[in-house]
Amino acid sequence: MNSSYVIKPNDESTPAKVVLLTFDDGPKDEKMINSLMDTLDKHHAKAIFFVNGNRVKRQPKLLKMIHDRDQIIGNHAWDHEDLQKMSSSEAKKQVTDVQQIVKDIIGEKPQFFRPPFGSGNEALKDAVKEEGMLYMTWSNGSLDWDKSTKNRPDKVIQNVLDQLHPGSNILMHELPWTVDALDELLTLLEKKGYSFVDPRAIELQSR
Repeated sequence: MNSSYVIKPNDESTPAKVVLLTFDDGPKDEKMINSLMDTLDKHHAKAIFFVNGNRVKRQPKLLKMIHDRDQIIGNHAWDHEDLQKMSSSEAKKQVTDVQQIVKDIIGEKPQFFRPPFGSGNEALKDAVKEEGMLYMTWSNGSLDWDKSTKNRPDKVIQNVLDQLHPGSNILMHELPWTVDALDELLTLLEKKGYSFVDPRAIELQSR
């Protein structure tokens, strides 16, 4: 992953036309998560589910379900708040508390971190690195969180396609219209020659 959070192949034998699929702000709803994972399985795709600690605490079984279905857990801080506005120690606790609760539930800590709102600083990046995680934001935003996209699966798809580039790090959320959009989106990406990178193949040191 480069400094713009784009996925780059390690060597020429690795396909450049890949995308990284990510879903933020969960886990929220069992039905939506299962539907997302059913679609991912249909397309033989893996994704990072960036979770908030407060949601994990309320519904630990949903975190375990994501893990048990062989998808990847990422750290999205304990609360969905702007970490840049916190003290370094407060922001660090937002990171480490998620690491601990995830380990307690699934037996391993996340290896990827995304700050809420994509908002961070060098102190936060250092804290994430101390935890052995790769810090990332995104390079392709679906805008599924924006009011203009609410209840518009077609808009989710078009927003991703409008920003599509080799190595796209695609930001999505656990939302009903994103669930409805996913199968068609992945089908269109495949038709354009793209495949889905397994997050476990990503080097944990950014370049």
